[in-house]
Amino acid sequence: MDEKDRLGNKLREAEKGREDQFFAQRDRELLAKLKSAKADEADAALTDAVRMRCPKCGNRLHQATRHDVTADECRSCHGIWLDHNELERLAEREREGWVVRWLRSITQL
Repeated sequence: MDEKDRLGNKLREAEKGREDQFFAQRDRELLAKLKSAKADEADAALTDAVRMRCPKCGNRLHQATRHDVTADECRSCHGIWLDHNELERLAEREREGWVVRWLRSITQL
């Protein structure tokens, strides 16, 4: 084998090595994107499975508006779940109604 053929072989091997590195990097990036997409999909499925579910019985909650407050209501166990500040809004509306009296009684214990 002469010098020219050996140099040509080395250049082809170097080029093949760079090509292999390029495709290996691209494969790693594609796998990372695929894993990320699958993780996002799993998170979305989990969120859908637990979002707006009754903490007591696990059935779907439905939103119901009463006295200008939207509460989450379970039609199965008839539980009513309030979000942040909704109880206070109801209490303010009632002023000295039963909600305020009940809140005062439990805070004085």
